[in-house]
Amino acid sequence: MADAVPLISVVVPVYKEERNIRPFLERTVPVLEKLGPYEILFCLDPSPDRTEEVILAEAASNRCIGLLVFSRRFGQPAATMAGILNCRGAWCVVIDVDLQDPPEVIPQLFEKAKQGFEVVTAKRSSREGETLVKRVVSAIGYKVINSIAEVRIPRDTGDFRLMSRRVIEELRGLSESHGFLRGLVAFVGFRQGEVVYERHSRHSGTGNYNRLIGSLKIGFNGIFGFSTVPLQLMMWVGFTVAALSAVAIVVVIILKLILGDAYPLGIPTITILILFIGGVQLTAVGVLGEYIGRIYEEVRDRPLYIVDRAENVTLREARGPRGGRRRGDNPVRTGP
Repeated sequence: MADAVPLISVVVPVYKEERNIRPFLERTVPVLEKLGPYEILFCLDPSPDRTEEVILAEAASNRCIGLLVFSRRFGQPAATMAGILNCRGAWCVVIDVDLQDPPEVIPQLFEKAKQGFEVVTAKRSSREGETLVKRVVSAIGYKVINSIAEVRIPRDTGDFRLMSRRVIEELRGLSESHGFLRGLVAFVGFRQGEVVYERHSRHSGTGNYNRLIGSLKIGFNGIFGFSTVPLQLMMWVGFTVAALSAVAIVVVIILKLILGDAYPLGIPTITILILFIGGVQLTAVGVLGEYIGRIYEEVRDRPLYIVDRAENVTLREARGPRGGRRRGDNPVRTGP
């Protein structure tokens, strides 16, 4: 089965997850065996724990289990894209190893795909194990993104989804440095469906994302990566402030002419105006900085990730689609 072209590839980004690997495989392998030829591709940011050793032990007894280890920690979005671009299956499922997303949902995604969908997204009916702050940030983030972005991202979804080989090859042609998968998949398009499921709490340990900053970073990727509305908004704020200032100048001149020396001109008024205008300017500069920073990252054309070594994996993209002239030239160790 390991030598056959997989029907389904399961991509699993991991970092400091040694206690979740075996429970994940115990539930996932039986599910995939019922569907047909499969591969499970772990994409590992170098961990200080025994995550790599546990995966290699499992891969030694099951050649359907593969491992990519990166040269340093590139982050979950890059690790996820590495798995997608190097998987061999006709279909690809992205799922976390912590069992918050039940592997038993994979057959439901596959059955839905048979109805003619190129992408089937798993939509959460509940968000068990998440803090109130994260739920509020997520709700606001999805609403804002879908209000201003060029593409629509389904609410209450993550990276857990099924994609066809056609979609994978389209993703290969993109060179986004941030790897915001749910936005990129929406951008690619094609017919997309969804399956509703109940999300569970983590099997073991704690998540590696900052509970607040992590959600904000994801939201910023969706806003600044798929919309120019913030730039337009700051432009209109500037026009509004300029118009109000012009009106205020006229009012001040009229009051000065009418009241003469009795008109109260004082430091508090000037201070408030300076703080207000300064705040608007700093906000505008911050918005510009977000876009300029992303332009800078794209222009540098640095690889999205660098694979250090691989086990039971045939590499197609050792550096990702941003490898420049050196793409595919780097030596990658195979085996432990």
